[in-house]
Amino acid sequence: MTRVALIDDHESVRLGLEAACARAVTKQVVFSGSSVRAYLEWRQRSGAAPVDIVVLDLTLGDGTTVTENVSSIVADGSPVLIHSVADRPAAVREALAAGAAGVISKASRIDDVIAAIRTVARGEALDNVEWASAVDGDRAFADAQLSNRERDVLRLYAAGLPLKAVADRLGIAYSTAKENITRVRTKYVEVGRPAPTKVDLLRRAMEDGLMPGHAGATRGDD
Repeated sequence: MTRVALIDDHESVRLGLEAACARAVTKQVVFSGSSVRAYLEWRQRSGAAPVDIVVLDLTLGDGTTVTENVSSIVADGSPVLIHSVADRPAAVREALAAGAAGVISKASRIDDVIAAIRTVARGEALDNVEWASAVDGDRAFADAQLSNRERDVLRLYAAGLPLKAVADRLGIAYSTAKENITRVRTKYVEVGRPAPTKVDLLRRAMEDGLMPGHAGATRGDD
């Protein structure tokens, strides 16, 4: 029996999902509420084990953020399926970066929602059109909005040059080159595409079209 928690500040949505889970027989809704805080308090109060899956509305009306909600649930030991209209790409990307397993649209057929619950509860990531198209349609995902200088530094550094050589090539101080790489890494983290190593930076540069045709690899950070 799959234990499900439903978190949505619209009671009608929760009631509809509860009924669908009941019809599915193998799904048992053990918690239904309007906030992540209420769910965690229920867990603590009842001593119940983490549920097999939490179906979470993308945006709740209690002032919490997407990252806070998804991170809290994942840290508590349960996978998260976002149940949303999926029309806010930035919020969808934020949920995925925080650890959500996928997104299912509130416009989807109820059978598709139940199938998504089954998939995520099995520990599998949900590969569906709603979240993929939302992320693809968000320019911030494809473009970390690097400045021209940051792009120049990244292009040379990711191609394999040491930072000192990058600085010399561009006619800037070593400290400036280093500061630019730090900002580049920060910007990629902010859009959910971390690049902690030099190889990761090469991948990001290639993904963003900064190094077309470059298929090489770099060696470590320096």
